[in-house]
Amino acid sequence: MVIGLLTLASIPTVTGVAFGVSEQRKSNQRKEDARRMVKFNIESICEGDTDDDRDINGRRVVVRNEKVYLDLVNPRDRIHPSFTALAFYIEYPELDETKHLQRGLGLPTYVSANPPLLNWIYADKNTHELKYGNRTQSVEHVVGPWDWTEDEKTILLEEKDAFYAVEEEEGQWALYFDREGDELVRVLEEKGMLDNAFVPVSLVRRIAEEPPPPPSQSQSQGQGQDKDKDKDKDKDKDKDKDKDKDKDKDKDKDKDKDKDKPVEMVDRDK
Repeated sequence: MVIGLLTLASIPTVTGVAFGVSEQRKSNQRKEDARRMVKFNIESICEGDTDDDRDINGRRVVVRNEKVYLDLVNPRDRIHPSFTALAFYIEYPELDETKHLQRGLGLPTYVSANPPLLNWIYADKNTHELKYGNRTQSVEHVVGPWDWTEDEKTILLEEKDAFYAVEEEEGQWALYFDREGDELVRVLEEKGMLDNAFVPVSLVRRIAEEPPPPPSQSQSQGQGQDKDKDKDKDKDKDKDKDKDKDKDKDKDKDKDKDKDKPVEMVDRDK
């Protein structure tokens, strides 16, 4: 079979374009991954006008005792010690037997700072409670896909903004995912909590503030040199002040000597 010269000439061009498209896709994917991995805190937004809505509006998502709660922004004001969730998006590491589920992005969060420890936030497949744990603890539950709305603010699970805060005990608001779309009626009835207060909430990303970078070595040295210069200047000023004080003392002594001298009386009649 004879291949025309024009066809042969076009092969490098086609290959080059395909390679360029592939590289662009990889670049776009890297940028997308970087955006997804920006760390954020999570804030609750309630649109209702009840006392409960106002009480939990603006609270932070926190983790404690393997569950996810809403609590006050300032950790010092919390009754129960909790760790403020610091989360980001990343592909959930499926096991070989669960890869076919293709659950996409997971939502890991730091659950302690010292030592730094990451766990996965997930919805319990039976109780619909939001919990956190390692892969072994989370893999059989609803681990994703987690996502965000077009404005990249509101958090979604399985493409739904369907979260509820349930007051399990006085002042303790646990988070649930309304997976069945029944406003948690079934799971709350099974838990004997139908009379408990519950409020629909949206979970909104708040980009975490990065700590200021430490000064570079040159900056630190420069600042140290400046401080040394300032110290030398202060020392010189102190020396000048001491000299001025000594001069003033000498002047005072001279004045005292003049006072002690007898005054000569001038006889004008002579």
